[in-house]
Amino acid sequence: MSPLAPPSSAMEIGGLFMVGLPGQQLDQSTRELIQRDRVNDFILFKRNVGGTEQLGQLGADLARTCREAGLPPPLIAIDQEGGTVARLPPPFTQFADARVLAEGPEPEAALVDYARTCAAELLAVGINMNLAPVLDLCPAGQGFYMERRVLGDDPATVARLGCLVIKTMQEAGLAACAKHFPGLGSARLDPHQTLPTLRREREELERLDLPPFQAAADLGVAAIMTSHTIYPALDSERPATLSPSILEQLLRRQMGYRGVIVTDDLEMGAIENHQAVEEAALAALLAGADQLLICHDHQKVRRAKERLRQALATGQLAPARLAGSLARIGRLRQKFTGKAC
Repeated sequence: MSPLAPPSSAMEIGGLFMVGLPGQQLDQSTRELIQRDRVNDFILFKRNVGGTEQLGQLGADLARTCREAGLPPPLIAIDQEGGTVARLPPPFTQFADARVLAEGPEPEAALVDYARTCAAELLAVGINMNLAPVLDLCPAGQGFYMERRVLGDDPATVARLGCLVIKTMQEAGLAACAKHFPGLGSARLDPHQTLPTLRREREELERLDLPPFQAAADLGVAAIMTSHTIYPALDSERPATLSPSILEQLLRRQMGYRGVIVTDDLEMGAIENHQAVEEAALAALLAGADQLLICHDHQKVRRAKERLRQALATGQLAPARLAGSLARIGRLRQKFTGKAC
């Protein structure tokens, strides 16, 4: 057994997590995650939103509590895709689904307006990361559940329009996140409930699904979110979120992506129906993910942090692997909050 990791390394583990909050105010459990567990990245949902003043106060409270705990400014994220997936009610601007905008008479103008408006409205209430755009390809009229959330089914069009959204948001100071790598649009099952399998040949994946993500990686998208889906042509056993073949070999080495890899929610049925969240968190990190998304149960966050601490202490998780992920998250933080880890 390897000697225990230095205390400083163990203390930094909380910096890998992005977690949800239960309500509209900073609650005691979240406060303890910040103060005791050193967690300082958060994701917001409809349950956290009561209005612009309340939301701004929540963001300010999170930032202040992180600062008082000696932590850098938090990344505060939300899924504000528009249409089907939009967490913010009026008076925040309400947009149609991405596909409607992309297939309208002036798609570029509509999507630039969406991206600029999102950036202005989110940053005004302390949200500095939008988990958008969706870069999956999905044909229309065939019953796929992602149909309305995508920018189309042509890889060149999705790449062009997706990069336009990313560029516009990030130039305005809002981090973007391309999802769901390596492509979820042709899955018929919803990974929130069950584990899908997408049976495309590797050539088909490389020709259709990967080009939008390659374009986003080349552009410098702040983050790419993983898909809880099995792609037998890439890994016959593990979903992308847990697959070194997909995250480390394909996304990092072959495609050259240097930004943050964030998991989709590890509490989704596609993952949690098959293993405990803490085991999935370790597997995702070892596969190449950086930021571990746990959206609901704070006890699962704590168990996952403890599992990673044990893995670090026994040598199952190398300190260099932890340091690499923290460095990537730190660079994202520095760019979009102005301060590094």
